Amino acid sequence: MATETQTQTELLPFHRPLIDEEEIQAVVEVLRNGWLTTGPKVHEFEQEFARVVGSQYALAVSSCTAGLHLALEAIGIKPGDEVLLPALTFTATAEAVAYLGAKPVLVDCEPEHFNMDVQELRRRVTYRTRAIMPVHFAGHPCGMSEIMEFARSRNISIIEDAAHAFPAQYKGRNIGTLGELTAFSFYATKTLTTGEGGMVTTDDQRLAERIRLMSLHGMNKDAWKRYAANGSWRYEVVEAGFKYNLTDIQAALGLVQLSKSSGMRERRAQISRRYTELLCDIPCYQVPVSNGDVLHAWHLYVLLIERNRLRIDRDELFDQLRMRGIGCAIHFIPLHFHPYYQRKWGYQIGQFPVTEHYFERCISLPIYPGMTNEDVDRVVGALVDIYKTFRR
Repeated sequence: MATETQTQTELLPFHRPLIDEEEIQAVVEVLRNGWLTTGPKVHEFEQEFARVVGSQYALAVSSCTAGLHLALEAIGIKPGDEVLLPALTFTATAEAVAYLGAKPVLVDCEPEHFNMDVQELRRRVTYRTRAIMPVHFAGHPCGMSEIMEFARSRNISIIEDAAHAFPAQYKGRNIGTLGELTAFSFYATKTLTTGEGGMVTTDDQRLAERIRLMSLHGMNKDAWKRYAANGSWRYEVVEAGFKYNLTDIQAALGLVQLSKSSGMRERRAQISRRYTELLCDIPCYQVPVSNGDVLHAWHLYVLLIERNRLRIDRDELFDQLRMRGIGCAIHFIPLHFHPYYQRKWGYQIGQFPVTEHYFERCISLPIYPGMTNEDVDRVVGALVDIYKTFRR
């Protein structure tokens, strides 16, 4: 039974978006002007996001999943093709491949940052491989130099899943300017939020035009303007597209969030440094590390548990943190653990040992800009108490 000191009545949430009066007023302004769905605010958001990232084009979509789907469709992925992606990712990365009838080919992760292992990537390529989808796990960019060099040598496209990686940099270049296409997430827990939503960046005009066309029913250019004063009621449907558009309500929220993005990233970095400073000498915990040639977005702070130092496993530690009022999460259950990927694609537990060893030990701690140093200390205090209570 938990003692009184072990139990907190007030939960420190795993995440809380930083929404201030400025965001609220921006949304209210859109509600009052009457243009709620895709319109001028979305266009403004796209232009500003492209400017901040440094890409030629930015295309707002309803989710990162939608962005990945549109990106894959734009490069011509079809049934029978194969797309390489990490076993350690959320299902959205792989399911977007399956939408088009292609096969998601899973790749083990490397043991330091838990991004896709480039050597394993090389071993999984076949004559059917059409694309590689690196996932910048937790906000730490992948080793893109090796991946891009290998992809160019095989004429393979790169679509980056940057759901965790805004704003982040690799060797001085912003994520969103490296591969042919990059998809970002603005889900409620992400580093920039519009509630739901996403963005695709590219420097390729042809790909940008295809994504814009397919994101709104395959209707021709600027079809959303048909309700504007200078619009035309005439439009043409030239492809069987999708319903993947962002709304002006969301874009208004996104524009304010975008203006705060550097400051929010710096606060997450400060929190990560404080966690590391306070936890690095506790024998049962392994803190995350960051390469010197990247700017880490710190979407997640993932702590690894040294199982031989504790009398409880990761799942029990998760419960102990919750008992002490600390919200936490697990990122992610590997794809090959799920029934769909086993049934449909024949994946089995045991195929990706580094990913599996990571999964047995990982736990994500709260990290969001609104956290105070006292909040961080409370999380650390709970982890220290658990170590003292359950150490071997």
